[in-house]
Amino acid sequence: MGNGIAQVASRAGFEVTLCDVSDAFLDKALATIGKSLQRDVEKDRLGEREKREIIERITPSVNLGDLARVDFIIEAVTEELLIKTELFKQADRIAEPGVILASNTSSISITKLASATSRPDRFIGMHFMNPVPVMKLVEIIRGAATSDETFAITRDLASKMGKTSVEVNDAPGFVSNRVLMPMINEAAFALYEGVASPKDIDDVMKMGMNHPMGPLELADFIGLDVCLAIMNVLYDGFDDSKYRPCPLLKKYVDAGWLGRKSGRGFYQY
Repeated sequence: MGNGIAQVASRAGFEVTLCDVSDAFLDKALATIGKSLQRDVEKDRLGEREKREIIERITPSVNLGDLARVDFIIEAVTEELLIKTELFKQADRIAEPGVILASNTSSISITKLASATSRPDRFIGMHFMNPVPVMKLVEIIRGAATSDETFAITRDLASKMGKTSVEVNDAPGFVSNRVLMPMINEAAFALYEGVASPKDIDDVMKMGMNHPMGPLELADFIGLDVCLAIMNVLYDGFDDSKYRPCPLLKKYVDAGWLGRKSGRGFYQY
């Protein structure tokens, strides 16, 4: 998600500082961006010179101190509250007072994340869809203290990045994952209970409901660990048994079967 956000921001003409914890991760991110842009070159949607300029506008860094010179910060680390909270505490200390802090979280409370900073009025959710260079939607989530100015600036930024934004108030899972994840979870229950095979469950949704990907295939693409984390946020946030994560989903995550990224999930790759 992080390299995708960096790519669309740079392609929109912005200078981008891409921070990660190691040079190896940054090298992988830049290689992924290069491959993505090359596909556009091959389809005549982008010139070679434009591709080079986009990559040159991205400065990789393992030093969070470099955030002191940026105008807008978008976080895209793993979907864990403690990790995000600690990162935002550091970013809050480093960034200039007027800089907006945005989280790409797919489910965690924006209000809770904002409370870890000294600028809850300048804190907002900016949930991109995956893969970022392809998907047009961004959920922009207001926390309890998010100012109208912060929302307007963020919406304008999303527009300049070529995205269509929707305004969402802070609630577990927002809109996208409040609707999507229970469907994925229910598909996992259908498999768990022996109703049908993974392929047949997915074929029903693809051919019967015109979904581009079946829910189990999509879960593997997202990552089963991410799906489980979001279901836990929904379950804890609403205190409602309808959001109880499927035992099979939990079992697969315990086994390290996380989907495409691990080579096995509901399918083998």
